[in-house]
Amino acid sequence: MPSRRVAATLAAALLLTPACSSQEEPPPPPASPVMPPDLHSAARPMEVRVTHMELDWKVLFDQQSLAGTVTLHLERGPDWTGQPLRLDSRDLEIRGAQAGLARGVLAPTTWRAGEADPILGTPILVDLPEGADRVRLAYRTRPEATGLQWLAPEQTAGGRHPFLYSQAQAIHARSFVPCQDTPGMRITFDAVLRVDPPLRAVMAAAPAPAAGGDGPGVFRFRMEHPVPTYLLALAAGDLTFGETGPRTGVWSEPPLLTRSVSEFADMEPMLQAAERLYGPYRWGRYDLLVLPPFFPFGGMENPTLTFLTPTVLAGDRSLVALVAHELAHSWSGNLVTNATWSDFWLNEGFTTYIQQRIMEEVYGPEVAEMHWVLGRRDLDQELAAKADAPGDQVLHIDLSGRDPDDGMNDIPYEKGALFLRLLEETYGRETFDGFLRRWFNAHAFTSVTTGQFRAYLEENLLAAHQPLPGRQAPGLDDWLEQPGLPASAPSFTSAALARVDAALAAWVQGATPAARLDTAGWTTQHWLHFLDGLPGSLTPAQMAELDAAFSFTGTGNAEVLDRWLVLAIRHGHAAADRRLEEFLTSQGRRKFLTPLYEELMKTPEGASRARRLYRWARPRYHAIARRTLDAIVGQP
Repeated sequence: MPSRRVAATLAAALLLTPACSSQEEPPPPPASPVMPPDLHSAARPMEVRVTHMELDWKVLFDQQSLAGTVTLHLERGPDWTGQPLRLDSRDLEIRGAQAGLARGVLAPTTWRAGEADPILGTPILVDLPEGADRVRLAYRTRPEATGLQWLAPEQTAGGRHPFLYSQAQAIHARSFVPCQDTPGMRITFDAVLRVDPPLRAVMAAAPAPAAGGDGPGVFRFRMEHPVPTYLLALAAGDLTFGETGPRTGVWSEPPLLTRSVSEFADMEPMLQAAERLYGPYRWGRYDLLVLPPFFPFGGMENPTLTFLTPTVLAGDRSLVALVAHELAHSWSGNLVTNATWSDFWLNEGFTTYIQQRIMEEVYGPEVAEMHWVLGRRDLDQELAAKADAPGDQVLHIDLSGRDPDDGMNDIPYEKGALFLRLLEETYGRETFDGFLRRWFNAHAFTSVTTGQFRAYLEENLLAAHQPLPGRQAPGLDDWLEQPGLPASAPSFTSAALARVDAALAAWVQGATPAARLDTAGWTTQHWLHFLDGLPGSLTPAQMAELDAAFSFTGTGNAEVLDRWLVLAIRHGHAAADRRLEEFLTSQGRRKFLTPLYEELMKTPEGASRARRLYRWARPRYHAIARRTLDAIVGQP
């Protein structure tokens, strides 16, 4: 166990700076003083709620720990009659608590841990003296904190320095800061991160001016807009920066910077396209942080600083739809947030729809339509996989007694996007775009439920506008509360993918050898459609022919490689064995790992191989990926 001593120098509080908005944007509406209880949080906002945090952390790489203090600024709710402040925590070492008035002296107060829950962690109850509107906790994180990943130098691109990054969604913020860890409540914050030079710290917040006495390795940040705690994000490592536009740029390790700046050169046009569609970008800058490859997701939409996997560095910008997706969250998710994790589709369905609109604006309708086709196919496959769990097929999902991470699959993304696409087709694009702009403006910097959106939709679109000729208003219960897809769900065709189908048919029928197929100009989306369309049974000779013609085993495109490796396992293409092992042990993106381990586990020989690889790789994977893979492979 690491030392439980917390340096006294970390106990100093930061000065609270009131939140304010840029004069160039409309002021946000006041945040709701209370929200309904969240079944994934111990917080009781009707009693007392946190409105602002002051964070002071020392990054201790040798102990894999953040050590420091958090000062919580409080407001009493209408139900407060002397109850304690209730906070969420998981695997934190609380060293002491103080309470006091904003301009008064902090004095020790009592605290206690509540009953631990295997999903939710351990609530912390802090007693509040009369009149106290601040609480400060001294604490440190443990190495097993699920919201932090500590990487050794050999796990980074540079290979010389360690790396730390956070992943707070869905309920992992509580593993690195005691907080009211619910998306239904929002906070502003100030933060100090202290790292040993030459490392640099970054956060999803604006840089703040240095304070007197700050030396090398001290980095200050400020978030003036209220955000939910799952958007708290920090990283520290050997980082450098490159601009891609007046408001956009990329942070990465030095060996990745040139590739990253080139790959994401369209960030500024994407930002401008989103503003034309849905109103001003209200967060100042929009930057990316390219993480080491063990990040478990494609991207995380942390405000002002999206965290991104390096597996999107395809070299041809064919995977930048992921950037469009995370940028879209600046409106749907960050600006207007799901109030509970049962409302997750309000974040991801909206964002997937907006992503496609951004792609259409920047790259044209043909590219966007390919993404719609592939997204619908992914959704159909996900629904088929969950045929025995109809409750998991609904948009407004019931997550009682479950980890909210269980709801993160293609259904809230793609089914939610289809619902919005149907509304666009039913009422017309111009009308629906205006509706979305009004929705974002009316609810900016607040958290909302499915019920709130439904009421707003019924009043401001369904009742206010007539469907286009030949169309009828969708059944909201059918979309929001029922499993499967309604018969009214949009379907799509793509001329570009139809040409892929023709080439594939020519090869399958033996009319054209693989090496003679016309694949000029094919991008990632074409190749994914090709691979997904291959017959269910392929001979070793056919697999070898495809590999010789298109070098699938040697591709540097992670999306294409992952699809190919699944086929290689399924059809016994031994030439890909070494690449499979390299891929499983050199990156940690859950989307790629899951189908590969699932395919290996289908045969006794493959299962033995999967368990051997997983025993070695598991300590390198993020805790979120490990939880999914433990259920597939079994924990070593």
